Amino acid sequence: MTNSLLPSSWRPSLAALLPADPATYSGPRLAVWGALAWLMVITVRSCIHLLAPDGGAHSIATIDISVPGGSDIVALFGQWGASQLLLAGLLWVLVLRWRGLVPLTLLVFSAEPCLRGFAGHLKHLTTVGTAPGAALNWVVLPVLVALLWLSLCPARRDA
Repeated sequence: MTNSLLPSSWRPSLAALLPADPATYSGPRLAVWGALAWLMVITVRSCIHLLAPDGGAHSIATIDISVPGGSDIVALFGQWGASQLLLAGLLWVLVLRWRGLVPLTLLVFSAEPCLRGFAGHLKHLTTVGTAPGAALNWVVLPVLVALLWLSLCPARRDA
């Protein structure tokens, strides 16, 4: 038996954030699929920051790395990618092994663009163009919040 694609009730329960049995997920499958899709995106993003020659600093984020200290910017992007990859690995374990923690994982996914936006407001970054993270932050956030809401709603079990 698996959960249905959509919830049986659209009334979320905050108790689902920290379920008594983290191995059991009672929300709809659509939220799990959304979490897995976003986890793929952040895993790829982490690998790019870690493995790309410029860490994605110039080639993706359009930061001018030809300035004095440019190699330090590249190094920071690589280290950031390593940290992101560790977090992504932990989130993969949570989603795949303890499926009941999908809502908590989606809460983390939803908080991340908000915190990055806040950090960007506090510490402005000058770029040559618009980085995908800056452009997509506020597009992805409503989708992640909707998936979080969905994950907190109970779903019927399919026979």
